[in-house]
Amino acid sequence: MFMLGKRRWALPAAPVVALAAIAAVLPAPAAWARAQAQSSGTGPAPVPARYAHQRLTWHPCDEWPTLECATMTAPRDWHHPGTGPDISVEVSRHLATGPAAERRGVLMTAAGGPGGTGLGRPTGIVKYAPRVAAAYDVVSFDQRGVGRSTPAHCQTPAEFKDFYAHDLRDRSPAAIQGVLDRSRAMAENCQRRTGGLLPYLTTEQTARDMDLYRSLLGAEKISYYGGSYATKVGAYYATVFPRRVRRAVLDSNIDFTAGMDQWESGQPRSFQRRFEQDFLPWLAKYDSVYHYGRTAAEVRAKWEARRRALHDRPLTVGTSVIGPNQLDNGTIQAIYKAAGFPVLARALAALDHWDTATADERALVPHVFDSYQSKEFAAEFFSVTCNDNAWSHDIGHWVERSARDARKYPLVGPRELAYAATCAYWPDTAAPQVNVTGEGLPPTLMLNSLRDPATYYEGAVAAHRGLRGSRLVTVEGGDHGQYLNGNPCVDSLVEKYLFDGDLPAHDTTCPAPPLPGPSEISHRSAATRT
Repeated sequence: MFMLGKRRWALPAAPVVALAAIAAVLPAPAAWARAQAQSSGTGPAPVPARYAHQRLTWHPCDEWPTLECATMTAPRDWHHPGTGPDISVEVSRHLATGPAAERRGVLMTAAGGPGGTGLGRPTGIVKYAPRVAAAYDVVSFDQRGVGRSTPAHCQTPAEFKDFYAHDLRDRSPAAIQGVLDRSRAMAENCQRRTGGLLPYLTTEQTARDMDLYRSLLGAEKISYYGGSYATKVGAYYATVFPRRVRRAVLDSNIDFTAGMDQWESGQPRSFQRRFEQDFLPWLAKYDSVYHYGRTAAEVRAKWEARRRALHDRPLTVGTSVIGPNQLDNGTIQAIYKAAGFPVLARALAALDHWDTATADERALVPHVFDSYQSKEFAAEFFSVTCNDNAWSHDIGHWVERSARDARKYPLVGPRELAYAATCAYWPDTAAPQVNVTGEGLPPTLMLNSLRDPATYYEGAVAAHRGLRGSRLVTVEGGDHGQYLNGNPCVDSLVEKYLFDGDLPAHDTTCPAPPLPGPSEISHRSAATRT
């Protein structure tokens, strides 16, 4: 189990505590279910005039001077817009710069995660795909619950830090109970601190926010680009509003035909595959530089030895404490893209000669191993992940499954219990279930690498089969995020489709971009960051 949208490198059941003690401040599960049951139904509903007729007041975005930003008002619950307070959704745009005769309309993008912020995402396309930016108004938004939109709140900074502070490989009864306690607290605090908004932090509600944004832009139809979790956002939007989509590119796909619980259950295997088949051999190839082993087996043995050493004696660097879970965290984040391999390798090598490490190496180590996503990201991640479909409340099942996956897939498998238990403690969901079929859609272009650690290939194939009329471009290698990733084959297929509507006649394959050398640390801010 792992949150998508991590930083890109430019670098027998344990006992359960009942919820009765907090019944006075939290809505009962039945009340929660009734609140979400109000959101039933997936067909488009009339948009009340107070939303449909609002005017967006554009102004320069504070952090992105090439973009304009505005605040859009949306109902808390699209199925009952007259109940509860409104929410705000922050939106952004970059207007097409080319001649009017060559313009193609609106290209909407969305953030991955769930929990990523989308407001600044047009800047990547503007910078690295100027031809697209000349022809399209490139627009995006912070999804409900995150960023500058009406936010979700689940944890204090101390609670967030503690959630990741422990060695999640520890399977002792006390350690397992600690994981369960922290996961239960996460679920309870999300309910308590986000209150009435929480049942409506779902992919389906976000899709309706997108259509309001489309209408306020004056666009009859939009084209769409989304990566990672945003492939689900796009697939949901296209299913609810199929005749509002001109073209859609879905990059690094989760299996949006299945529940989040089913999809996330495959991540321990896919992260382990990426680690063993791509990163370990790469590091062994450059043993003369990093001195970490001449074979993948030697590299893995040394990495495990370092993990054991950090378990016995964590390293303190400034305010950071680097223990085994931090070693896992840095490794997981770095292998999203091969561009992260040299950064991770330098940090691992620095740990091996810490007494003689340079100032730059000492600064790099906490940057690599103690940089997590924010508590705001986590709040949105769990809200959407746990709300989108019902998870099993059988804690014993998750304890047993996580033990099995921790043995087989030790990089990410140990984290499974913390993530699954949070959703197991979540109140029952009644969010609308959207059956993604592709009916009424134009043909869709899908992209996925073979060894993507987060949005694994098997899930992309299942999504492709479920999305009628789609074409799948299989990219060799294992990077997460294919478009504008230094791959001319992929970029040409995407832009031919965006400009001319032309898809490959059949599913096709692109080679992977070359792996970086030991000194090739990319500082590029990828437009496809998810």
